[in-house]
Amino acid sequence: MAETLLLIVQIILLVTGCLFFAVGTLGLFRFTETLTRIHALTKVDNLGLGFIVIALLPLAPSLESGLKTILIWAVALAASATSAHLVARAVRVSSDTPGSGDREHD
Repeated sequence: MAETLLLIVQIILLVTGCLFFAVGTLGLFRFTETLTRIHALTKVDNLGLGFIVIALLPLAPSLESGLKTILIWAVALAASATSAHLVARAVRVSSDTPGSGDREHD
């Protein structure tokens, strides 16, 4: 009974994580401004990765493997935040230049 319940919780967490990734990808394609695209990707994808990591932790063969999985999640969070900051800074610098803007003109 406990194994079945754990499997159901893992499946729910994996599906939820994949849905968050799908919503982040949709935000990437649907939003027009770079800063809103970054927001969609960093917030939603990090949460999706968190759900997937939590779902996979019970399958880790040892404590060390579980800690490595959590470390990978932490590194991905840091890399996502750093890259989003760098892209946002580049957008800000380019928007300070006269005649440039973030929005595409039709």
